[in-house]
Amino acid sequence: MPTYEYRCSACGHRLEEFQYITDEPLKKCPACKKNKLQRQISGGAAIVFKGSGFYQTDYRSESYQKDAEASKGAKSSKPDASTGDSKTELKAEPKTESKKSTNESAKP
Repeated sequence: MPTYEYRCSACGHRLEEFQYITDEPLKKCPACKKNKLQRQISGGAAIVFKGSGFYQTDYRSESYQKDAEASKGAKSSKPDASTGDSKTELKAEPKTESKKSTNESAKP
């Protein structure tokens, strides 16, 4: 249930009223008893987070969390031959220089 702000256009009295959304707006001012009460446009209440932190997964359903974990596992697995993936990963081997001995370089 929201809190609505009211202001009397006759006497200037201001008040807040906790009402259902479906309730009719108040009309009679409690201070001057005239039917000059008007509902004001309000900024509303702010969301206040308390505690050590707020995480993206705090309010996710269990099924969503399980699906997310399963997709993480699928991304990290390597492609295998059964999937028909013909791409192979080529790794370059480090080149090693062969050191020639001084005796070999002296030979014709």
